[in-house]
Amino acid sequence: MFLTSESFKGTETFKPVDALYFMVVTLCTIGYGDIVPNSAFTKLFTCFFILIGFGFIDILLNGLVTYICDRQESVLLSAVDENQFNTMVQTYMIDKAKGRMRIRMKVSLALVVVVGCIAIGTVAVHFLENLDWVNSFYLAVTSVTTVGYGDFSFETLMGRCFAVLWLLVSTLAVARAFLYLTELRIEKRNRKIAKWVLQKKMTLGDLVAADLDNDGSVSKSEFIIYKLKEMGKIAEKDVLQICDQFDALDNSNCGKITVADLMDSS
Repeated sequence: MFLTSESFKGTETFKPVDALYFMVVTLCTIGYGDIVPNSAFTKLFTCFFILIGFGFIDILLNGLVTYICDRQESVLLSAVDENQFNTMVQTYMIDKAKGRMRIRMKVSLALVVVVGCIAIGTVAVHFLENLDWVNSFYLAVTSVTTVGYGDFSFETLMGRCFAVLWLLVSTLAVARAFLYLTELRIEKRNRKIAKWVLQKKMTLGDLVAADLDNDGSVSKSEFIIYKLKEMGKIAEKDVLQICDQFDALDNSNCGKITVADLMDSS
């Protein structure tokens, strides 16, 4: 864009900053419309940039955010010991059985980051773009949520320099918050399904379905596999693939894997 700036129209400040600002606004899918391509070549270039650049940058930045979140989670888990405060932390923030932060805690932290991004954006827009507080808040929210109506945008040099970093962080924070909200809903649904499956009485049809070896009875392992299938934690094809691998290792066809079978397979 910097090399073909004459083929773009819109409010100009400093060309390199304008180019970077246009890239960020495009990749964050905000599209204010304050800088737009104005020739056939730049329109085709923009289309190519969106299709290729959006996917690449999105994967790169989301991978970076995931890495940062995972690192913060691991640091928090490793810092917890057995004093009274950390016992409370373990109860409300950490799922010790799964070795990770509780989903509701992740949602809370993500929402705090989103609110913080909106607050920082509102204050920055008010002073850098000379907008009143209502319009500053309006621009911050429509930007963070990637709506970008285009009635307000960043038009000053300092405002665009701020927007380059702020938009990247805030839009990814919103995406992460929605991801955690979805994960929370899925986890609640899975818990309800698991509770229903465990409380459901076993019927004759369940016994027939759970009897994998067709011997007229259900062993503990068969019962566990059947319940996991009902909960949706494993699928029938997963069980069949594992059974095929077991049969391939069971050279003597005795229903057990022995040391001799492992020696033969190696």
